[in-house]
Amino acid sequence: MPESLVAHALSLVPSSGGERKVLALTGPPAAGKSTLARYLVHQVEQELGAGVAGYLPMDGFHLSNAQLERLGRRDRKGAPDTFDANGYTALLRRLTVETDHPVFVPDYDRALHEPVAARHVVLPHTRLVVTEGNYLASEEEPWASARGLYAELWYVEVPDADREHRLVRRQLRGGADVEAARAWVERSDRPNGELVKAVREHCDRVVAGGRVPRGWWRQLHRGG
Repeated sequence: MPESLVAHALSLVPSSGGERKVLALTGPPAAGKSTLARYLVHQVEQELGAGVAGYLPMDGFHLSNAQLERLGRRDRKGAPDTFDANGYTALLRRLTVETDHPVFVPDYDRALHEPVAARHVVLPHTRLVVTEGNYLASEEEPWASARGLYAELWYVEVPDADREHRLVRRQLRGGADVEAARAWVERSDRPNGELVKAVREHCDRVVAGGRVPRGWWRQLHRGG
């Protein structure tokens, strides 16, 4: 399964420099989108060279905790209106046309619980950008407009019970106790996931999450 996905991602890479395509991955929280996206970027670079693929996580456009407090939405962090969706779409458009200079890309830091500017970079010779996020198949604007910029949109899927187990563990790693972790999943992650599942049919293909080879991330950091 991972090999076929890598082969398909490679088939999307434009053959000539100066061209760039976007592969988008969506799915409910904890489906494995970011893991698969980073794996695909790594494998494309292994095959075609460093910097040929780049990474754009939608989570880099989380509103800061200060803005969520101002809006009274801190307890629903992760809902569609708690992202700078216009900012995400604007950067996506930039990446499709600005190929003569580096473009810096934000990320989300789960230790800080905040977005972090310029953690990633898309280089001038990058020909495939892999982006991922919960709402990339949404019918709401501006997410819907962004869909026209994707070469393909994949839906990453795992059983709900597995996802919710991962989500509870994520909250525990972030410092919550068991009761608070489960309450957060029920209050925020579960309804957010139902919104994403409702637009599954808008995607070009459905792929199984959690299928990347074990240990590939450690291999990456060893330089292998």
